[in-house]
Amino acid sequence: MTDSSRLLGPKLASLLRDIYPELDADILSSMVIEAFWPDGKPRRKRARIAGNSLWSEQDALLITYGNSIVDGAHKPLDLLHDFLKSYLSGTLNSVHILPFFPYTSDDGFAVSDFRAVNPQLGDWPDINRIGDDFKLMSDLVLNHVSSQGSWFNAYRQGQPPYDKFFFEASPDDDLSDVVRPRTTPLLREVETTEGPRHVWCTFSHDQIDLDFRNPEVLLEFLRIIRLHVDKGVQIIRLDAVAFLWKEVGTSSIHLPQTHAVIQLMRVLCDYASEKIILLTETNVPKAENLSYFGAGHEAHAIYNFPLPPLILHAMMSGNGEHLRRWQRGMPPAPMGCAYLNFTASHDGIGMRPAEGLLPEGEKQQMIDTIREVGGLVSMRSMPDGSENPYELNTTFYDALSRTFKGADDYHHDRFICSQTIVMSLEGIPAFYIHAMLATPNDHAQVEHRGMNRAINRHRWDYPTLRDLLADPTSPQSRVMSDLSARLRLRKRQTAFHPNATQFTVNLNDTRVFGIWRQSLDRHQSIFALHNVSDVPVTVPAAEINLIEDQIWVDLIGNTEIDASAADITLAPYQCMWITNRP
Repeated sequence: MTDSSRLLGPKLASLLRDIYPELDADILSSMVIEAFWPDGKPRRKRARIAGNSLWSEQDALLITYGNSIVDGAHKPLDLLHDFLKSYLSGTLNSVHILPFFPYTSDDGFAVSDFRAVNPQLGDWPDINRIGDDFKLMSDLVLNHVSSQGSWFNAYRQGQPPYDKFFFEASPDDDLSDVVRPRTTPLLREVETTEGPRHVWCTFSHDQIDLDFRNPEVLLEFLRIIRLHVDKGVQIIRLDAVAFLWKEVGTSSIHLPQTHAVIQLMRVLCDYASEKIILLTETNVPKAENLSYFGAGHEAHAIYNFPLPPLILHAMMSGNGEHLRRWQRGMPPAPMGCAYLNFTASHDGIGMRPAEGLLPEGEKQQMIDTIREVGGLVSMRSMPDGSENPYELNTTFYDALSRTFKGADDYHHDRFICSQTIVMSLEGIPAFYIHAMLATPNDHAQVEHRGMNRAINRHRWDYPTLRDLLADPTSPQSRVMSDLSARLRLRKRQTAFHPNATQFTVNLNDTRVFGIWRQSLDRHQSIFALHNVSDVPVTVPAAEINLIEDQIWVDLIGNTEIDASAADITLAPYQCMWITNRP
């Protein structure tokens, strides 16, 4: 046994006792090490010390499908690589390629083979080339797999070890407390060599839930993580991880074993020689989402899911009070952890994270406004059989084409302001490709594919897109240019390190959302001010307390700010990054 194994083994065994109390934890620990390190030798003698070295102010992420850009002639992954190098090199340094594996439904999230690249996109060498130039994130869809994949086919044929890979339940079980984001029946009856069985389907009947009560399932996913890391992946996104562990008679969400599995994965990552970041995807209310940091020993990063609905509300209403109240109550990320901030993603704008944060009447105003811009609303089933809004389906660009007052001439400025808030906050900023490209709602795709989320999953024809980006008057060119310039400016500011100090500025006028950031070395401060309204707003200089013996500059406007002046005026949707160090 190596020195590192002697240190690592007891840590793993302790967690494995919590997950599998009836099994020999020491034997399982050795199996875990062998699965993650096939040579049986952990790469580090000691765990990586928790700190802030995994990221910096240089980090910003693009979220995209592997085929968001096509031309009918070249491999989509090659086109994506060309787009990244041609338009975003020096602006964004990381890319999340949504599931790029063979799949059968849900745009990649019903995976049929975790070890292969979808041949319609390209192959592993194409993924490797992107990973050579950008930090690469891949999806570990560990809650479920495709009903048409080899694992489930083997289960139905009774072939070990897959005969015990999937979670079964009975229609007679009490499943009334189960929490899930879909309205379809939870159980699906299937024929097997052992007769009919009812398998658990949290999401759809093509996505069959795995049974992590069988340690072989966990070991298989550890092998998959190792494969992806060896292929150049640096960020592992744990998709739908909240639903991983299921128990009949419970809510089957956020169960203790789920957290223990994440803690185990974190230990393995901390002992790896590669820098591996675990990101949890849990689209749930605030306290539940924050729980995936654990005590700084679970996920390295979590999605800041309340941001999309709160920023959307602020921009639509012209009032940042609810955004400010929420931000004021947000704790800093633990040491060695970070938030992932975003407004738009491949999914809709989740409404569950807004529970308790926005009044019901104002949530309804948002829903009504989204419908006025051509957006859609998806529902989820409640335990009592009723339905509630689960997410708003729209591109974020089209969502901000009007406010509660109606349409106006500020669409572009309002959208840029919304994305600047994401850049200003503590954490790592992330941008969906269709936000960067000002993509409009794709109603044709909704009609063609019969799913609400298709409205925000447009596939750009690359020659058409290049023409639009070359036209300085097009929305695509204007948004790409303005966001890129602001991101390049942001990455030069140490006060925007993901873990730099942050305080919410308590301005009297709620039309301006303000935060204060200070670099880890305390040499730079930035007051980030964002006018979320369609009218000019004057902020008394005393409210942000600029020190008079220092020179202050608005980085965005490239203008000097007089600290002794009586007030600062922001135009409609104007943003300022006021710093003491240009």
